Amino acid sequence: MKKEALYIDRTNPIIMVSKLEKSFGSLQVLTGISFHLYRGENIVVLGRSGSGKSVLIKLMIGLLQPNKGSIRILGKEVQELGVKELQELRLKIGFLFQGSALYDSMTVRENLAFPLVRNKRNLTRTQIDQAIVEVLENVGLLQTINQMPAQLSGGQRKRIAIARTLILQPEIILYDEPTAGLDPVTCMEINDLINEVQKKYKASSVIITHDLTCAKTTGDRVALIVDGKFGYEGSFADVFKTENREANLFYDYNFINEK
Repeated sequence: MKKEALYIDRTNPIIMVSKLEKSFGSLQVLTGISFHLYRGENIVVLGRSGSGKSVLIKLMIGLLQPNKGSIRILGKEVQELGVKELQELRLKIGFLFQGSALYDSMTVRENLAFPLVRNKRNLTRTQIDQAIVEVLENVGLLQTINQMPAQLSGGQRKRIAIARTLILQPEIILYDEPTAGLDPVTCMEINDLINEVQKKYKASSVIITHDLTCAKTTGDRVALIVDGKFGYEGSFADVFKTENREANLFYDYNFINEK
C-alpha cells in the first residue's frame, strides 16, 4: 500500500536534530544524525537491531543526554531544559512503548484516566469520561472500556496504548516498534490507525521500526541508519532503489517482493 500524501507544512519544522552523537563508553552508537520533522509529517527511522533507533528516541525526550549535537523540539533546546520545563515539553509528546506498557491491575478505563488525572487536575469526572470515550471510539475499541489488559489481544492492547497516548492530545507522537510481535493482519490495522491518527489529530510522528511494510504504509519520509547516521533518506522508493548493500540486505530480510 502506497502512503497517501497529506498536507505537510515544510516551512515549519517542529523537531530539529543537528549532528547528534551518542556513545556508551567506547561504543559509538550515533555518529552524527541530523534531520527535521515538519508539522503534520510522519518520518520512519529504520535500522538494524543495535543501530541506535531507540537511543535516538530516548535522547529526544531527555531520558539520555547526547555527547555532541543538539535537539530542538517545539522551539525548545531539550538539553537546556530544567526538570519542570522538560516535564511540560513531554506533555506535548506522546510516546508509544514497544510493549504497550498498560497497567495490568487497571481496567482500560482506569489506564486511560490515569494520565489525565495525573497531568490535568482541573478536569471534572465528566470531562475525563468524555475524553476516554472519544479516544476509544477513535481506535475502535469502546466496547473494551471495562475490560482488563489481560482480556485483550495483542492488537487490542496496542490500540489501547495508542488511545492512552492520544488522550493528552500531543503535538508529536513517538512510536517505538508499533507492529512488533503482531500478526500480519493486525500489523496492517495498526499501520492504518497510525495514518488515521496523523490525519485526524494532525500529529507529527517519528516511527521507529524494522518492519518495511510499516515503513512503506505510514512513512511520508524514510531514513535508514547506517553506521550511526542517516545513510539514506527520502521516500520509501528512493531509499530502497539504491544499490547499497546495507539497504538491500535490510530490504531482502523483510521479504518484500517488489520495490
